[in-house]
Amino acid sequence: MQDDVNAFVERFTLEGAATGPLAGRTFGAKDLFDVAGHVTGGGNPEWARTHSAAEGNARAVETLLEAGATLAGKTHSDELAYSLMGANAHYGTPRNSADPRRVPGGSSSGSAAAVAAGLVDIGLGTDTGGSVRLPASFCGLWGLRTTFGAVPLDGVLPFTRSYDTVGWLTRSGALMAEVAEAFGGAEGPEIRRLLLPVDIWARAEPACVAAIGPSLARLQEHLGPVTPVVLASQGLETWREVFRICQAAEAWQCLGEWISAHQPNFGPGIKERFEMAAAVDAESFAENDRAREGIRAHLRSLLEPGSVLVLPTSPAPAPLLTASEADLNGFRTRALEMLCPAGLAGLPQLSVPAGTVDGGPVGLSLLGAPGQDRQVIALALDAGLGDGAPSAG
Repeated sequence: MQDDVNAFVERFTLEGAATGPLAGRTFGAKDLFDVAGHVTGGGNPEWARTHSAAEGNARAVETLLEAGATLAGKTHSDELAYSLMGANAHYGTPRNSADPRRVPGGSSSGSAAAVAAGLVDIGLGTDTGGSVRLPASFCGLWGLRTTFGAVPLDGVLPFTRSYDTVGWLTRSGALMAEVAEAFGGAEGPEIRRLLLPVDIWARAEPACVAAIGPSLARLQEHLGPVTPVVLASQGLETWREVFRICQAAEAWQCLGEWISAHQPNFGPGIKERFEMAAAVDAESFAENDRAREGIRAHLRSLLEPGSVLVLPTSPAPAPLLTASEADLNGFRTRALEMLCPAGLAGLPQLSVPAGTVDGGPVGLSLLGAPGQDRQVIALALDAGLGDGAPSAG
């Protein structure tokens, strides 16, 4: 297998079990997951230089190996997971095979690139603020952010304590379901009610809304008409700021001591975000963390068992590789307004390929109640989502 899309930071083979539900499948693990005998580099050469090889495998890696999948290597990550675009100043930008003119999305950039190019079947990643969901949308893939705490984070380089989740990307819904089954999880009630968050839909560009419209229509044919709701009466920009400040404060709690000691040479955007994180004071964090608890309670009460939110994953297709840093940051801000609800409330969200805009894939998302990871996948399959949507490789 030749990696001509710059998906892998390190190539090796770790055979999975001879039998199991994923026997014969291959996967790449984002370079935030420990693999015994290999350094977890976190997308930053200074982090890799100052850390020793892992003594064991991350729990999520071990789960896939035990299910029969073979590990093909470690895939690229945005620096210490603090981005959404997929560009890395040290290791380059993995290629988006669905539309090579565009960024692949991050921070699970290499896992998305490897799956989109057909180099592996499964891309293991992490999702804090959208790091599986956005690459899935950008690359025309299925991507799942799991319920917070549903998949153990043992052996995963921590970015935050309250938002990090394990997730994965595949080229098909059937394989998405098989991986979810391998990870286990509750069999919750069947989803019977569609909620349409009008404030999130208003954030998507008209061409994106038009492209994913047929998938929304399929869902309604399957379950009946949507019920319009407003998620954030105080404005999604307010929720975004709550998420941004809480994430930054927790990121500094996890990584600040190492950053202060080593002064790593971060790339554009990453450097500024960590500087902002260092400046968040305890009072501001506490105030926003209280606001987060209110948002979490509101969303969980809205999503009673059997209900699901249906929304665009992203405001538009991926930015072009030629976009300026200012344009990338502007897109990131817009995207976070649509992606932050799942993170704030610890909810599962599935992005399904739903169409293209100017050659770039866009995704439709199903955001479920806690523990409904497998139910949102089942709904997408039952409704025939993803059929005919672009998927490279």
